[in-house]
Amino acid sequence: MDWQRADASVPTRAPTGETAGYLLGDDDALLIDPADATDALDDLLSGRTVSHIAVTHTHPDHVGGVAHYAATTDATVWARRGRVADFEAATGVRPDRVFGEGTTIPTDAGPATVVETPGHAPDHVAFAAGGSVVSGDLAVAEGSVVVGAPGGDVRAYLSSLRRLHARRPDRLLPSHGPAIEDPRATCERLIAHRLDRERRVREAIRSGARSLDEIVEAAYAKDLSGVRDLARATVRAHVEKLAVEGELTWDGERARLVGATERDSPLG
Repeated sequence: MDWQRADASVPTRAPTGETAGYLLGDDDALLIDPADATDALDDLLSGRTVSHIAVTHTHPDHVGGVAHYAATTDATVWARRGRVADFEAATGVRPDRVFGEGTTIPTDAGPATVVETPGHAPDHVAFAAGGSVVSGDLAVAEGSVVVGAPGGDVRAYLSSLRRLHARRPDRLLPSHGPAIEDPRATCERLIAHRLDRERRVREAIRSGARSLDEIVEAAYAKDLSGVRDLARATVRAHVEKLAVEGELTWDGERARLVGATERDSPLG
């Protein structure tokens, strides 16, 4: 048996307006990312026994149904090791067990293996079973994933994409949008996009942009109506990455490439 999917319409910044929940198994099943208690998810669970509940990460558009289904199924609730407090705060549920890289959660369709994939969120994981990986917000078939500070970490995100690429999965099952049938090509596209955005951020700073708002204006050549806050968070995450790597200095308000001086730019 493969993963089964039900989409929930929930408040989310994803263009689809929906978050996918996934179920593996029948008589001893694992439920991933119940975003809300919905008819579609109830129909998916009808006649099946849910023994385990977990989430790819604790962003609000992924966890809204955890408490409901934990209560109605009496399933074992799992959380990422070291993130129990975050999980409980987000879901209102105290987890029964914790997982980490390589933990297997048993189902009657075979085990699902936890793959740690931080970056989009610090607690982000994926679940691999057979040739498919429930990949949460790590990847999308079209467009890109927001990796925004303070919770997002570009270095971790790139590492997670490279690790997933190396696993050579047959298919990715994302939280938003259609299944990804070309996982390695998609990982490569998302890595290239993220590195291109980093290049644009670096060039903006080299040209004299210092504040986040100045860098956003220089690094994005498109209308940001409705998403400016996401662009600003993304730029901050890139600036923090470059600062950690020693390419620039960042005091929380102004960025400057290492070795540059204010007079290097007419905007200094």
